Amino acid sequence: MKKLLFTLPLLALGFSSSTLAQSAEYKPGGKLKACFMYIGPIGDYGWSNAHDAGRLATQKADSAWLETKYLENVPEAQSEPYIDRLVKEGCNVIFATSFGYMDAVVAASKKYPSVIFAHATGFMRAPNLMTYTADFYQLYYLSGLMAGSLSKMGKVGYVGAFPIPEVKRHISAFALGVRAANPKATVNVKWINAWYDPTAAKAATESLIAEGADAFSFTEDSPTVMQVSAKKGLISFSHYSPMLKFAPDTAVSGQLVNWDVIYKDFLGKVYKGTYTAKNLQNVDYWSLLSSKAVQLGADYTTVINPKWRSALSKVKITTPDLGTLTALEMVNKRLSQMRSSKPSFDPFTGPILDRNGVERVAKGKTSSVAELSSMQWAAPGIVGEWADEPK
Repeated sequence: MKKLLFTLPLLALGFSSSTLAQSAEYKPGGKLKACFMYIGPIGDYGWSNAHDAGRLATQKADSAWLETKYLENVPEAQSEPYIDRLVKEGCNVIFATSFGYMDAVVAASKKYPSVIFAHATGFMRAPNLMTYTADFYQLYYLSGLMAGSLSKMGKVGYVGAFPIPEVKRHISAFALGVRAANPKATVNVKWINAWYDPTAAKAATESLIAEGADAFSFTEDSPTVMQVSAKKGLISFSHYSPMLKFAPDTAVSGQLVNWDVIYKDFLGKVYKGTYTAKNLQNVDYWSLLSSKAVQLGADYTTVINPKWRSALSKVKITTPDLGTLTALEMVNKRLSQMRSSKPSFDPFTGPILDRNGVERVAKGKTSSVAELSSMQWAAPGIVGEWADEPK
């Protein structure tokens, strides 16, 4: 899924799959070895970087009993030998941190029933395989509120990675926020079909600028979109990792993740014996704002860039439930509602029609986790290609 920087053939790993010994099942209370498999480089400033920051924070907090290691730039289509390598090296828990690892991880969970596997953003589970995600759709809605409020042209650009349900869900939430602020605005999407490809991200951003977009969000694991748009004085929003330093004058806010919230909780339960290689078939971490696994911000100390707070205070937004508030007040109110242990607002509460006028969420209903995880439809205001769009 991401740009491949290097690969290691099976022979280069120093063994064949036939020589692998079966790992012994982890004994609770003993030294625990957790290993992480990354799709990109840990210096990407996005997805893999954020996962590694979570690994490091977890290692530091639980160093008395936890050992960690990682492999970066692991290609999805050839991930099996890397999993074999981690098993051979004695990993009790293996975190596969990209959606495209799913088939390989499912196969490995059968091959190594005593090893615990955890798959990020996936949906297939087994007795020794759990799934987890720290999802951004609530944050994208808030970023959309700000983008729609600050865009002078009413044309917002979005650079998308792959057209999978997760990314579509985020873009639709973003578009719902944009339209709540400006009902006539559009979110123009360009796909680059890569998780990490700064060259493609640059070209897509420049193309959107040429088409009149003046606010930007993205799913690509570098700060490229922010850097390119900043050269034109155009606003943008951080993605996964703190990126304010790359666009200090034009970054407004963004979506940030704290993977260690999940890693500490899960590994702590493995250490205590609550989770084992025999009882994970129903374990799925769906972590939102209320869990503190995700947070709003251009970086971890800047929820909204002070340089844009005044502008947001001058824009008015009217909603049926809150009446008329400034954009800044609206963002803060929605953030408070969604951060609560019992959220009183969800972006995907109906009635919601898709961009073709088909009802996707009925009045008074809120999309379930299953519906959000399989989302294919595009929200109103989205312009551009949309693979597998339902009729």
